[in-house]
Amino acid sequence: MFTSLNWSKWLGIPENYSDHGGNVDHLIDIVHWFMFALFIGWTLFFLFCLWKFRASKNAKASYHGVTNHVSSHLEIGMVIIEAVLLLGFAFPLWWERTDSFDEVQQTDPARVRAVAYQFGFSYHYPGEDGKFGRIDRTLVSRPGDPCIDPDDPNGYDDFVSGILKLPVKRNIILQVTSTDVIHNYSIVPMRIQQDAIPGRDIPMWFMPTKELETYVVCGQLCGENHANMRGVMEVVSQKSFSSWAAEQSKASLEKSQEALEADNAGLARK
Repeated sequence: MFTSLNWSKWLGIPENYSDHGGNVDHLIDIVHWFMFALFIGWTLFFLFCLWKFRASKNAKASYHGVTNHVSSHLEIGMVIIEAVLLLGFAFPLWWERTDSFDEVQQTDPARVRAVAYQFGFSYHYPGEDGKFGRIDRTLVSRPGDPCIDPDDPNGYDDFVSGILKLPVKRNIILQVTSTDVIHNYSIVPMRIQQDAIPGRDIPMWFMPTKELETYVVCGQLCGENHANMRGVMEVVSQKSFSSWAAEQSKASLEKSQEALEADNAGLARK
């Protein structure tokens, strides 16, 4: 009933592009049906009070107040309904999301570090070997710096991108972090968001179901230019993603090898 009417679309929420997003939309629909019922109920009550206690019928004020317990019963009923929404829908949805992380990690997910900064995003990919280079946050040299340790061989083929490019119909794990203040990484079409905390990599995971190009935004007030803090996300085919990632990784590996050879040559001259 709720999903067929789909109030979330009527409210202007963008189309869902994630595997889990239907559950989120369903919860949004239920909450808005509940809000609509409250609106109708309290409006009827307000109109009833205007009619029941109009001055022409109640010329003399009563100072005794309510003498029955109907209002108390209504309040208790509202509390029960709200508890059902919280315990019956919100908590199970959260448990389902958090409990699925171990399963997602066993499905060969695509992994990316999303690094937020004032006022943009950069993305650290692990390269062809599938391993992130060691992260040393003391090496931060600029906003959005992924802080890859240049002495770790696992990081030689890592690369950094200004856009988030992901494969469709494959589990994604984003490690969200920040290099300055607290941000919030939000992807509305994926129905997911996560706070970006300086000094921490916090995972968020989802599976895109369709190819698209969209914006990612900061959902946490982070400074004077917060409103313009947004990035680009592209969901492409697995073949296109693999080709792009291999090309980027190869270029990064060649650059790292050139830098390593230059360092070795410099040491030899000394």
